Amino acid sequence: MATHTSTGMAARTNVQKASIAVGAVFLLVGVLGFVPGITSNFDQLHIAGHHSEAMLLGLFQVSALHNIVHLLFGAAGIALARTAAGARSFLLYGGVIYLVLFIYGLVVPQDSAGNFVPLNGFDNILHLLLGVGMIALAVILTKGRTTTRA
Repeated sequence: MATHTSTGMAARTNVQKASIAVGAVFLLVGVLGFVPGITSNFDQLHIAGHHSEAMLLGLFQVSALHNIVHLLFGAAGIALARTAAGARSFLLYGGVIYLVLFIYGLVVPQDSAGNFVPLNGFDNILHLLLGVGMIALAVILTKGRTTTRA
């Protein structure tokens, strides 16, 4: 009888599964940002900047650049999930990036030229939750799995 070892989803660690799941959600959000109806005011979708009035799910202000960043972030999460270390890095550093984006959203006025992403209050809250959640996943799912060096 043949044994199933290191292939398939069952052989992946929990941190790899989390990286794939988070990456898939980012991919989905990136695609949905380009779908009229799911993104309201789609005719107001700009390439970048705070002038974009397109709203994903009627809540989150998006631009084409914002959607493309979601797609790239999602692809990175799935690609880095090939190893546990890559998955942990994606979740940890991606979480840090989202916390920085949260602070950026608080500091930069919504109608400012510096708000090139664009961001609104709902985006800021989501970025805080994503940052904390991703970092928590990275830490909790790899706790006790550190390698000691001599």
